[in-house]
Amino acid sequence: MSRVTGTSAPPSAPADDAVVRLGGVSMVFEGSRVGGRRVEAIRNIDLEVRRGEFISLIGPSGCGKSTLLRIIGDLIAPSAGTVLVNNKPARRARLDREYGMVFQAPVLFDWRTVQKNVELPLEITGRPAAEREAKAREMLALVELADFAGQRPWQLSGGMQQRVAIARALALDPSILLMDEPFGALDEMTRERMNFELHRIWERTGTTVIFVTHSIPEAVFLSTRVVVMSARPGRITRIVPIDLPRDRTVETREIERYFQLVTEVREALRTPEEAAPAAAAAQSA
Repeated sequence: MSRVTGTSAPPSAPADDAVVRLGGVSMVFEGSRVGGRRVEAIRNIDLEVRRGEFISLIGPSGCGKSTLLRIIGDLIAPSAGTVLVNNKPARRARLDREYGMVFQAPVLFDWRTVQKNVELPLEITGRPAAEREAKAREMLALVELADFAGQRPWQLSGGMQQRVAIARALALDPSILLMDEPFGALDEMTRERMNFELHRIWERTGTTVIFVTHSIPEAVFLSTRVVVMSARPGRITRIVPIDLPRDRTVETREIERYFQLVTEVREALRTPEEAAPAAAAAQSA
């Protein structure tokens, strides 16, 4: 069976420019994990993510997007296949602190100030106090929360809490930022603002981002490429390059190409059963 790969970078791109390389990655959860049943979550995933890319993973619920993200981050080990991050095994990359991770819940500690929450990974790694404080201030300025350094997390809005979580994830200058539906719990207006904020941060830092989302418009707006996955067992069925202007603004969501790409991703997500009536309707129109 042939595999769909993510190597859609220009031919001139150097081979060593890949931050993440996945080869034949599969994951099976045995019976004791899921109600006594053996579940094949993902199958034969091949993907390369180049330095500085913003990759969104999208697919139906239960297709293995979050599983794949956790495999990349060495939170779980795959049943088969290879995972290289910066040309080293994922386990080594995690131990070398190559990752920053942001999840749907910001997971901040209410008894620590915003500043001290951002300092936490630096504290754990034994950085001197002055270095921790300076880096945390730099990261809070990056996410435009410098004026809230002395506040507690519960005093902030949901969107502000996620910005603190992003600042904390970036505090160790990771080469790759893994984000698992970080804006899924936010209201639509806050989520849209966070899309602008995240894109601005990505532009300024140049960090490689792998982002899990269920939102097609969000994936198109943020990404350099959108990786479309099938229903379980999750496989890559298509990779959609996003050729929007690099500088994404409010106007980006209103241009014709943006709507074309949203439609392209939506059609790529359709199952054969869903696609057949749509194709028939188009032919009869």
